[in-house]
Amino acid sequence: MSGAEALAAHLGEGVATTCLCWAVTRRDGVEMGFTDHDRDLDFEGFAFRAGTGMTARALSQVAGLAVDNSEAVGALSDAGISEADLRAGRYDGAVVRMWLVNWAAPEMRSLRFRGTLGEVEQRGQAFRVELRGLSEVLNRPLGRVIRSGCDAVVGDRRCGLDLNAAAHTGRFRLQSVTEGRRLVLEAETAFAPGWFEGGLCRFLDGAAAGLSGTVKADRAEGGLRFVELWEEPGAQPGPGSVVSLVVGCDGRAETCRQKFQNFRNFRGFPHVPDEDWVTASPAREVAAGG
Repeated sequence: MSGAEALAAHLGEGVATTCLCWAVTRRDGVEMGFTDHDRDLDFEGFAFRAGTGMTARALSQVAGLAVDNSEAVGALSDAGISEADLRAGRYDGAVVRMWLVNWAAPEMRSLRFRGTLGEVEQRGQAFRVELRGLSEVLNRPLGRVIRSGCDAVVGDRRCGLDLNAAAHTGRFRLQSVTEGRRLVLEAETAFAPGWFEGGLCRFLDGAAAGLSGTVKADRAEGGLRFVELWEEPGAQPGPGSVVSLVVGCDGRAETCRQKFQNFRNFRGFPHVPDEDWVTASPAREVAAGG
């Protein structure tokens, strides 16, 4: 008898000893377990900790393509989910699994939900987070748009560019930060100015470890590299932190050909007429003259 079948039989007895357990895997690889029971439980390689204040609304799961979203609420604590981690966005998009478990015999359990964490709302020392089901991805638009620019993501399967190559990724040590998003980096490796514009900036250690942002501007001067991000990272990096910069691409055919020598994988339509050409009409005097 499987664990789910044993749990179903247990629920049919009339008196049940059940609780909910959550396993959360953040995008930076950190794994955490929580339970609304009054003592810790262990299974599936997780230690599900009690006393975190985590609860969840009843899941509404229906047939068809409707999104079976729900919510989880809890209290902020250093031992569980901290305010600093929530503000830093470390839980955005984290994978979550939820089981209904017989706490007296944890082998009797049934996986009731699998999805991701969505919008997080904080109120004082408590938080509320949306649980997004697997059908959430069905809301994403599919198909291609015919446009002049490339619609591939730099480094993905369609692009084919190896972002691990030394020419495309560099590591730098952070010297200082101004205005929260302007980084001054020690540039030991030479890259052309603007090489990382539109690319990814990752913080590898320190207070902002695991966080990332998109590069808005990138210039080199006097042995230093000056990088501006579009947004401040969720946590402030400190001097001496190691930063990884990944090359950026603006999606133009010229960039693909000249910067990356990768035009054979260009996924745009560079000869498609633009809107100005489509709406153009002959001048009056030319039309009158035949």
